[in-house]
Amino acid sequence: MAMAFPLLALILSAAAIPLLSITPEDSNIIKRGTLFIPFYGTSANGFTTPPRGWNSFGMQALGNGFVLNQANVQAQCNLMNVTAGYTLCSIDSGWSGNGGDPFGRLVPDTSVFPDLTGLASNLHSQGKELGVYILPGAFSADADVTVQGTNIQLGSLFDTTQPSYNLRQTFDFGKDGVQQWHNSVVNNFAAIGVDMIKMDFMTPGSPDAGETLPANNSLAAVAYHKAIQQSGRNIRLDLSWKLDRNSVADFEIWRNNADSIRTDQDINNSGTGTFTSFSTVQRAIEQYRSFINQQEEDPTRQTVPIMVHPDMDNMYTGNAASLTGLTNQQRYTVAIHWFGAGANQITASDLTKLDTLGTELLYDSETLSVAAFTANFPMQPKNPFGTAQPGSQASEQLQAWIAGPDANNENAVVVLANYGPDQGSGGFGTSLQGTQLVNISLSLLGIANGQSNGAPGWNVRRVLGGGGQGGSDHADLGVTSTFLASNLGPGESALYKLTRSD
Repeated sequence: MAMAFPLLALILSAAAIPLLSITPEDSNIIKRGTLFIPFYGTSANGFTTPPRGWNSFGMQALGNGFVLNQANVQAQCNLMNVTAGYTLCSIDSGWSGNGGDPFGRLVPDTSVFPDLTGLASNLHSQGKELGVYILPGAFSADADVTVQGTNIQLGSLFDTTQPSYNLRQTFDFGKDGVQQWHNSVVNNFAAIGVDMIKMDFMTPGSPDAGETLPANNSLAAVAYHKAIQQSGRNIRLDLSWKLDRNSVADFEIWRNNADSIRTDQDINNSGTGTFTSFSTVQRAIEQYRSFINQQEEDPTRQTVPIMVHPDMDNMYTGNAASLTGLTNQQRYTVAIHWFGAGANQITASDLTKLDTLGTELLYDSETLSVAAFTANFPMQPKNPFGTAQPGSQASEQLQAWIAGPDANNENAVVVLANYGPDQGSGGFGTSLQGTQLVNISLSLLGIANGQSNGAPGWNVRRVLGGGGQGGSDHADLGVTSTFLASNLGPGESALYKLTRSD
């Protein structure tokens, strides 16, 4: 028999929560007998977890004197904790030259990366991986070269009805020779030792690019996927940025060819002295909510794996507020939401300046065990009591999320959050001040006794949240068969692990 919660900071007495007088018959409560559980499954290129590692762009955009070169990248990536799964050393824009090799293939700028193969070998010797940044298409200036292994002139493959951009021209993907060129590029990457390709400027998407982009270059993802498959090397493909997910046809292309897609614009503050701000964190969380709702609410997607993980951009949790631009509680919120979403877990923090909290947020073993669960079962929103439609999936300042349960309703993850006043792009538009009670019933989460994904009770363990008003981290809180609730300040979140109790 389920025991009642003790009077803890997390779970308040019923007398202290007037909202508990709301009955299930209230017309503004969304009643759902079935909880549709989104799951990722295996990605197009054979991966079952999102990447975890470090990316150079945060340091590049910071404006604090960081120079993108092989020595500085090596110094950062030497500090990645392989034991905690941080293996990907991802180099962003600036590593390659502004023209290709004699076959029009992308090659390193040797003035900044004199031995990219050597860097890859060094990383591999540490159990780490190398990622590189590319754009769709080939260099316009390479039009006269011949595609490797063919007699086909590269320029004859260009789609000249589409605008050139960033020194490049997209392809007419129906022409013989286009796939051969992509194969040659990926084969060269494989020979270097590349383990991930981040392809930026994808359309439809990539808003505010500063220039006119080809209308739709989604077929570049198909070409790179085919090239990866024929290369014989396990290589991830990440598509960026803020892809327009309203087209089902385009999403299906990305889903069936890439391993992750960027759901938002850049999260960093370029040239400001800090990495990010909470206004962009709110925006990134809102874009993830939209992404997962599209999977959960579309009947055609409810029983099929999503396959492609969300890329919410870099996870800025490693450094103190003076460098990160976030309070400690906001840093917890970033970690909780990126892990809870099963998103790419790539930090761009300065690994030479990790503070104690940054080390915990990146490397804590219990948090990473939760991340292993959400790598397959991502969280989805469920509006708590006090919102317009409790149990719905709308954007709200006070929010609850649930991941899972897994098979036999054995395990689940719940997140409670107070995002604070909307700073412009949060999607919810409210400005509740100060500490707020975030309270949701198990029935609204879809895991109450008698529901198809329910259990008689759930053992609740608070994993992460910062030990604020919601209580201590890494603490067992007892068993609930009714609700979860926590007082949370602006920007504060709490992550709970639930295990079935009979």
